[in-house]
Amino acid sequence: METVLVVDDEPTIRDVVVQYLRREGYATLEAGDGETARELLEREWPSLVVLDLMLPGTDGLALCRWIRDRSQLPVIMLTARGEEADRIVGLELGADDYVTKPFSPRELVARVRTVLRSTPRRMKFVNAEARSS
Repeated sequence: METVLVVDDEPTIRDVVVQYLRREGYATLEAGDGETARELLEREWPSLVVLDLMLPGTDGLALCRWIRDRSQLPVIMLTARGEEADRIVGLELGADDYVTKPFSPRELVARVRTVLRSTPRRMKFVNAEARSS
């Protein structure tokens, strides 16, 4: 079963995304801030991360950079920052897709499915060597 880490500081949004993902058969992990997400990534093996940009503490861009420094774990940015420059920065930092709020939960799940389908199996997990550094 594929596992998706959902990182958003808004509990309502996090809950909706988690419910839709679970309904489609995905296991989920949840984090409300960047530090908690990082801790989960250091000990869990999600297949993909749905990541809000505007998080308390470590923001989504910094977390995406941290993920990219260690792995090719797929990342879908989910954020209210919808300006073209924001989308370009997110994609250039390594996001595999970028979804702006407000969003359709069904479309987000379809995007998760598409990104996972196009990601080689070996690339879905954080590199074990990188995890120890």
